Amino acid sequence: MNIRRLIPTAALAGSVTLGLVALSACSPSDAADSGGAAEKSGDKLAVVASFYPMQYLAEEIGGSHVDVSTLTKPGVEPHELELGTRQAAQLGDADYILYLKGIQPAVDEAITAAGVPNTVDAASLTTLERHGSEVGHDHGDEHGDEHAGEEHAGEEEHAGEEGEAGTDPHIWLDPVKYAEVAKGVGASLEKADPDNAAAYRKNTTALVERLTTLDTAFKEGLADTSTKTFITTHSAFGYLAERYGLTQESISGLSPESEPSPARIKELLSIAAEEKVGTVFFETLVSDKTAKTVAADSGLKTDVLDPIEGITEKSKGADYVEVMKSNLAALEKALGAK
Repeated sequence: MNIRRLIPTAALAGSVTLGLVALSACSPSDAADSGGAAEKSGDKLAVVASFYPMQYLAEEIGGSHVDVSTLTKPGVEPHELELGTRQAAQLGDADYILYLKGIQPAVDEAITAAGVPNTVDAASLTTLERHGSEVGHDHGDEHGDEHAGEEHAGEEEHAGEEGEAGTDPHIWLDPVKYAEVAKGVGASLEKADPDNAAAYRKNTTALVERLTTLDTAFKEGLADTSTKTFITTHSAFGYLAERYGLTQESISGLSPESEPSPARIKELLSIAAEEKVGTVFFETLVSDKTAKTVAADSGLKTDVLDPIEGITEKSKGADYVEVMKSNLAALEKALGAK
């Protein structure tokens, strides 16, 4: 085996008391794979995921050969996560860490300090892009708002705090990019646990196929719509917008908690009128107050467009694929899909 510390399942269960939520799942495609090193020894690869999109990949690809813990409990807004001392120390006991640099500064620092050899940054497995408050085209000059340019510049500056050199880390909301990451995660798990490489390869292929099917559904569902512009709480959907020919306009920047300026609100109201926007989207893990205020001021409806940063009882689906399908249905309705 490569550098690897296999931990008995019983010992892993004890890690819950140290602040980690232990979660494990067996992928249907992995059910037939028996007799691997993990099953023979009663041991599994101890995987720590930073938040739900990474947890989902680890569980789907790792299947029955991994025990996955997540640093971000369901219902916690991941951007604001602060790690306790024991929780951070637990990272050092992991065999494999999967995270996304640029989303959670506290996690980035703790992972660097942990120094676990098999540590994978999902951002390194695809190409990141720079997104601000809007993706598609610039409305600043178009609407004649002398403050619009300043507002966008401020949001771009804030975006730099979120990712490397101002890049947008929300790659999982593009099924194509998420599939690229899945392939990289699968390859890294094969390297970390070569005894079960065949199972990881099989599970990766199955997951990529599901993501490809999801991509096709988005392409077909959003190909012909009355408008291409949607307004959302924070700028999480830039990759999705670019992938499917839409324009995202966000109330806040890349941070869900940043407050919009009066100039930005004024600009959004103008955009909503010109682009025939009928819905303002909010999300499940942050307050919907600002979205409802903007909607009320412009006579618009509100609905949920979930950035899938965590799964809770409020989520419109039990996992990533189900919630993405709900997002597609919400977009089709809001954009007037034909």
